[in-house]
Amino acid sequence: MNTLDALKSALPDYAKDLRLNLESVLSEPGAPGLSDGQIGAIALASAISARYLPLSAALETALAGKLGPGEIAGARAAAAMMAMTNVYYRFMHLAENKEYETLRAGLRMNVMANPGIDKVSFELAALAASAINGCGACMDSHEKVLRAHGVTAQGVQSAVRIAAVVHAVAVTLEQAAQATLAQAA
Repeated sequence: MNTLDALKSALPDYAKDLRLNLESVLSEPGAPGLSDGQIGAIALASAISARYLPLSAALETALAGKLGPGEIAGARAAAAMMAMTNVYYRFMHLAENKEYETLRAGLRMNVMANPGIDKVSFELAALAASAINGCGACMDSHEKVLRAHGVTAQGVQSAVRIAAVVHAVAVTLEQAAQATLAQAA
């Protein structure tokens, strides 16, 4: 099993900045305006959205002291729902034919009513996942909800910074792992 420290050490020298940024954004001074639990939920949802299992597993283990089982489930729920809704609403936003916007979505999203995590933490995790998945409509929607719940611009920016760094770490680690496999073949 890879630990978070082992994965950080596995980052190539050219990605030293990612290692430093990851350490920074996973601490409160690096993510001003967010609680440890919110930082953890954002990081976990981001790692899941980045689709690199060793990183999401290592983060989940590392965050076990900051997130309870319900909060872990909430971060997973945010990533899962955004995997679906980001595709759907990105299509709605980008399709030239606006008739699709008049049609009922017909997508079940019951978990959003009770995700196992508080509303603001869920929205922060959903915003981060939406940023990784590139859905502008969803980013706008989650940002508005967060601001209406009193999250500052700096808090929103911190969530997106966490998403950006976690995503970059996942992509870099996956590429390094693939390069190692290719060299061994």
